[in-house]
Amino acid sequence: MIPGRARFRGAERKARPHAQAAAFCGLLLLAAPAAALEFRSIAAPGAVMFDAPSQKAKPVFVMAPGTPVEVVVGLEGWAKVRDVAGDLAWVERKTLADKRMLIVTAARAEVRAQADDGAPLAFEAEKDVLLELLEPGPPGWARVRHRDGQSGFVRAGKIWGL
Repeated sequence: MIPGRARFRGAERKARPHAQAAAFCGLLLLAAPAAALEFRSIAAPGAVMFDAPSQKAKPVFVMAPGTPVEVVVGLEGWAKVRDVAGDLAWVERKTLADKRMLIVTAARAEVRAQADDGAPLAFEAEKDVLLELLEPGPPGWARVRHRDGQSGFVRAGKIWGL
């Protein structure tokens, strides 16, 4: 047997697990965009956010009802969530509502009667105003309702929680 060939075959065997791992990681990266984000809203008044998934953990802040959060991880009655500022904390899952709320991130968001920039203005919402998500609209839009009952379509780039 040729000595060079033996080393080459040995190198192939050692590289194969790395190649398989690289292929697996590549598949994970391709699948990642397909994973849907899970947004929920805080239901309970004064929901305490913790630094770990336990009542004995350190409380880090309190969230107001209706605040939208992105569920990053779920764990036995707890959810690790991210808020609009990007802060991460743990909250008891029972304090999360199925009702979806959005928060205005722009200085002012125009809510239109139709999902069209030329449609009549239904109302305007200022930064940090909460809007209920009625349904995702056409691409780039969301149909929302203000707590006063007014509804319409807002550009997705003006809100967070979609």
